[in-house]
Amino acid sequence: MRPAPSRLRALGCGLTLAAAACAAPAHEGHRAAASPSPAASAPPAAPERASPPAAAAMRRAPAEAKAEAGRYFTDTELLTQDGRPLRFYSDVLKDRVVLINFVYTECGEACPMITQQLSRVKDELGERFGRDVRFVSISLDPARDTPQVLRGFAAKHGAVHPEWLFLTGAPRKVEQVLRRLGGHTDTLESHNTALLAGNLRTGHWRRLQPNLPPAVIAAHLRLLAGDGAQQP
Repeated sequence: MRPAPSRLRALGCGLTLAAAACAAPAHEGHRAAASPSPAASAPPAAPERASPPAAAAMRRAPAEAKAEAGRYFTDTELLTQDGRPLRFYSDVLKDRVVLINFVYTECGEACPMITQQLSRVKDELGERFGRDVRFVSISLDPARDTPQVLRGFAAKHGAVHPEWLFLTGAPRKVEQVLRRLGGHTDTLESHNTALLAGNLRTGHWRRLQPNLPPAVIAAHLRLLAGDGAQQP
């Protein structure tokens, strides 16, 4: 795993989203998405956890912490697959349980397979998807991935739901958000394939690999959605 950028470590948490997001590059993700381990039939005993720089404060003083989280994630305006403008923190993340991944529509294998995998996770969640959990797929190639292109990609891979957001926008704005999440890359083919799952109410975050069985990913999301004093 690549070390977290020092500028994020300096914000005061032991782990950052940027550190948690450092995962297998896309060519490894191809193998992972295609070949889930048959032994992984239950949530791992100790998945890697991650905390965005605002997480510790969230657990101390909710009002102050939300303001800090808002400053960190920013209200950068992005566009959904329907062309709707949304502020990233206030409209996409705030007070929600989210699963975030990074995609681009010209990706040969990893992005389609991971998107299809997440569609199965959506089915595993049943009524809790949309009510308790939102999926957020952020384009790594916003110059090509217009809202219309993302909408077609989502439809092709079974990812159509009001609470599954595919986000794009001006490249500079998208890059700003990706850097906050540790998802920015200068080489699309080696992009980050990790899934970032977080509860913005509690500040708990964890990294999940996309090759986990859908039922296992869904179980982690249920645990985050019911987040209390203890974490698995």
